[in-house]
Amino acid sequence: MNNNTKLRIAIQKSGRLNEDSLQILKDAGISIDNGKEQLKASARNFPLEVMYLRNGDIPQYLRDGVVDVAILGENVLVEKGEDIVTGEKLGFSKCRVSIAVPKSMKFNSIEDLNGKKIATSYPNTVKAFLAEKNISAELHIINGSVEIAPNIGLADAICDIVSSGSTLFKNNLKEVEVILKSEAILAISPNITAERQEILEKLQFRLKSVLNARTSKYILMNVPNNKLQDVIKLLPGMRSPTVLPLAEEGWSSLHTVINEERFWEVIDELKMNGAEGILVAPIEKMVM
Repeated sequence: MNNNTKLRIAIQKSGRLNEDSLQILKDAGISIDNGKEQLKASARNFPLEVMYLRNGDIPQYLRDGVVDVAILGENVLVEKGEDIVTGEKLGFSKCRVSIAVPKSMKFNSIEDLNGKKIATSYPNTVKAFLAEKNISAELHIINGSVEIAPNIGLADAICDIVSSGSTLFKNNLKEVEVILKSEAILAISPNITAERQEILEKLQFRLKSVLNARTSKYILMNVPNNKLQDVIKLLPGMRSPTVLPLAEEGWSSLHTVINEERFWEVIDELKMNGAEGILVAPIEKMVM
């Protein structure tokens, strides 16, 4: 591999997605020399060049091979980049693309949109959804504040990104149909070179280690020896739990890694089987 070869990654130029993207790179041990208002920046300790671009433009840059990989919203790929290879889902910047109508509008089912005007920044996504549901509606394509369209008489409904729903509430709208759930995703250029593919695989390995650590917890507890097998059955670890004898006879310390959601499902059963002194600790990195 040429020592000067760098993987070119695009991320959103500003906003929450930008911050979360830089954070996951940082958690993966990649330090970015990040000056303000820069178009691009290089990593100090990894062959990576970051390009800060408008979210909606990134699919075309991937398609043209201007960048090799990108972190962007899944909703953008569905709208503008269905032909682009997708990698890992990254677990942040979660949102949904939803249809909303004025609170005063009586809405019983999606069929109520027949013959209506819908304002949206996601025409391809909406067209595909309406065709699937056999709904005929007129689309008004807006780049910007879609939520004001019903209030100014431009449309009967909107289809837009929803995170908390506060923007809809402020504009007297109600969410009636979720057509797409989205989160940040790694997208890969179809024109990536073999050299840069090697670097990408190293990056993906690091990102997977970070993602595994974010959803897992290291837990340890004291368990009576006569209950050990019952407790172990409740805790499917990475391979099998580590069991160490305690100074007090008849007791052992059990250590394992478990998905955080799974832990909360079994905590009562652990206590019923005699587990005591349960300690839950975060994991910084987890290499599988």
